[in-house]
Amino acid sequence: MKTIVPKADTIEQKWYLVDAENQVLGRLASQIAYVVKGKHKVIYTPHLDTGDHVVVINAEKIRLTGRKLLKKQTTRYTGYPGGLRIRNVSKQLHEKPETVLQHAVKGMLPKNHLGRKLFRKVRIYTGPEHPHRAQNPEALPSQLRKA
Repeated sequence: MKTIVPKADTIEQKWYLVDAENQVLGRLASQIAYVVKGKHKVIYTPHLDTGDHVVVINAEKIRLTGRKLLKKQTTRYTGYPGGLRIRNVSKQLHEKPETVLQHAVKGMLPKNHLGRKLFRKVRIYTGPEHPHRAQNPEALPSQLRKA
């Protein structure tokens, strides 16, 4: 038996559209990461970019379960003494809702050059409009959503 490694020019990449309205943050982020990595394809190879592009709309209507809206915090350090910035997720959802989903998806991708390349294939928008109509994104199939 030979192991088949797909070539970069033979990999077909699709565009998927995901509506984040009333979706749970962690579950949606894991499904997006699954599709972006390409794990839903037969030709999945861990060290190659075999995944698809994902466009997410209505990021401001995402749902968090339990008391995460009040308790969950994101931290950022400026590099200066006393520069630790702590922010509540509820405040972040109010000001820049797409960053909450970006942070969740980025945490589920590999922490290397490939992960940064894969993250560029995720596009998140707050409203129902997006500028990717020309790519004809299709709705993410239900069998991929259960992953």
